[in-house]
Parts: sequence; C-alpha cells; structure tokens
Amino acid sequence: MTMVLRVVLIVMSVLVLVVMFRKIRQAKARIEDSMFWVFFALLLVLFSVFPGAADWLSGLVGTMSTANFIFLLMIFLLLVKSFSMSLRISQLETRLKDLVQRIALDNNDREEEKEEKDS
Repeated sequence: MTMVLRVVLIVMSVLVLVVMFRKIRQAKARIEDSMFWVFFALLLVLFSVFPGAADWLSGLVGTMSTANFIFLLMIFLLLVKSFSMSLRISQLETRLKDLVQRIALDNNDREEEKEEKDS
C-alpha cells in the first residue's frame, strides 16, 4: 500500500469521525446509526496504520492489490448499509401508511358522530 493511499485513508477517516461526532452532539444523528460510520472510519484507520493486515486479507481473498481489496470491502460494506436502510425505509413507509389510514378512519368516525348528534 502506497504512502499516499495510507495518508488519504487516515485523513478521510478522521474527517468522517469528526463529522459523525458533531452530528451526534447536535442531535442530528442517532448514536445507533452513527456507529456504522465510526466503525467504517476506524476500519480505514486500522488498514492505514497496519497495512500488513490489509495485505494479508488481500492475499487471502485473492485480489490483485491491497487497494483493490480495500475498495471492494468498502463497497461491500456500503451495499450492506444501503440494503439495511432500504429495509428501514420500507418499514417506515408501511407504518406511515397504517397511521394515515388510522387517522382517516378516526376522522371519519368523528364526522359520523357529529352528524348523529346534529340530527
């Protein structure tokens, strides 16, 4: 792994950590959601500080270079995160639809009760 790649990985990791900790302090990000990004950044720092670990894993997986392995791993992790976020969005949409239907039914019941009282 080249020194330039190592420096870029460390700088980007530190930036991700700083942004995430700011967002947590400002209450704009939940700690549970932020843990993924903290883990992501720490993994990049680990590979930057100990390039031998990335080299070993690269050889184990069979990628041609360590940089390719790191990019492949990060793309995989981001795909997993994207999939989990898609599941969460789907669940929230279902819950939102149920709540809208429940509110509509409650409003309809109130209107019917009001009409019965007026009659």
